[in-house]
Amino acid sequence: MGAAMRRIQAGSALSAFGLGFTVPFLYIYVAYTRDLGTTAGGLVIGVFALAALIALPFVGRVIDRRGPKPVVVAASVVAAVGAVLFGLSTNIVTVMLSAALLGAGTAVTQPALATMIVWASDAHARTRAFAFQFFLQNIGLGLGGLIGGNIVDKSRASSFTLLFSIEAVMFLVLAAIILSVKLARPAPVAGAAGAKGGGFKVLLQDKAMVKLLVLGFILFFAVYGQFESGLSAYGTEAAGIEPSMFGTALAANTAVIGIAQFVILKYVDRYKRTRVIAAVGLIWAVAWAIAGYAGLGATSQAMATAAFISTYALFGLGEAMLAPTVAPLVVDLAPESMVGQYNSAFALVKQLALALGPAIGGPMGAALHAPYIVTFVLFSLAVTVLAVRLGRMLTPVQNQPAAVATPSRVVAQYKPGEKTEKADKIGTAA
Repeated sequence: MGAAMRRIQAGSALSAFGLGFTVPFLYIYVAYTRDLGTTAGGLVIGVFALAALIALPFVGRVIDRRGPKPVVVAASVVAAVGAVLFGLSTNIVTVMLSAALLGAGTAVTQPALATMIVWASDAHARTRAFAFQFFLQNIGLGLGGLIGGNIVDKSRASSFTLLFSIEAVMFLVLAAIILSVKLARPAPVAGAAGAKGGGFKVLLQDKAMVKLLVLGFILFFAVYGQFESGLSAYGTEAAGIEPSMFGTALAANTAVIGIAQFVILKYVDRYKRTRVIAAVGLIWAVAWAIAGYAGLGATSQAMATAAFISTYALFGLGEAMLAPTVAPLVVDLAPESMVGQYNSAFALVKQLALALGPAIGGPMGAALHAPYIVTFVLFSLAVTVLAVRLGRMLTPVQNQPAAVATPSRVVAQYKPGEKTEKADKIGTAA
């Protein structure tokens, strides 16, 4: 791993650490610490997500035109300002403004950092780079949440001010680290496919990318969008899981990710990406079935708790398998001039799934226990079906770059009325 990549990964981990400090506690801070009420607490989460959804459609083209480095720096400063303002806010207006700044800033950094990873790696190193970023971000979020949870006191606003200040510092450190990275835009190889000018019209004509976006939405909606709402509501109401056990379940999820990540990296290159994604769908279907057993199986409380923890562990295994497959596939589908736009489109789909997941899954998990489980078993199986179909649309190099002797970056270009063409191979260009 080169010096540039090490700095990018370190900055990404630190920003995740800062987010873990505050995001789990936004609702408590607004509703109770600042005494603005539960409605305001719910609205602030909505504004946080809405700001991300508004910003992401526009940032991709900026990344492609100006490069990802200035975008990461600017977004980090915006997020830092939002964090500081959050810590000082005492009324609904400043709280909502803070949420908008923090939500937009944190969302924009993700596709920009992903594009920096692309610029700093070739197709073979990229798989490990994205997997390592996923691992570090999970560690950062987990540690941030653990330490932040031991600092916050909802009766003392000063404890939250301290947390938001630490978060702001983390984002400024991210900006400083990225400013120190020397990373030139990769030069396109003569004859390489591209989409000069680009835009969402070009992206939406790429049938493989559209199918991947649908697949990504289901992936994030069916698991990530259920962690903090639907699944916990189902576990409490249907399975009688004690609140303390959710912490254990999340710890099991994180532990499996940490252990499995490096084991999976030894073998993932031997298989087609879409086959790995299809396997994740099957694993998650089993996980949801086990959750169904925990809440609907008329078993002992101990067995229900063990089953619920196993569900989270299996989700973690699937997450570890997705990290080195999905993000690099997004990049390898992108024309050379549209990597930022493809990354931003996928980040937008992720944010949309994370916004809708709790809104739909929460009420279902709390009241419609059997339909909730059946729905998400079917969503997981849909992942498998879509992954298999997507595999038929990809070139062999897009689906399994390690099968190519020479390191390459594949660019897919779709033209209306034609099948996705096998694109030219680009050396280290991203």
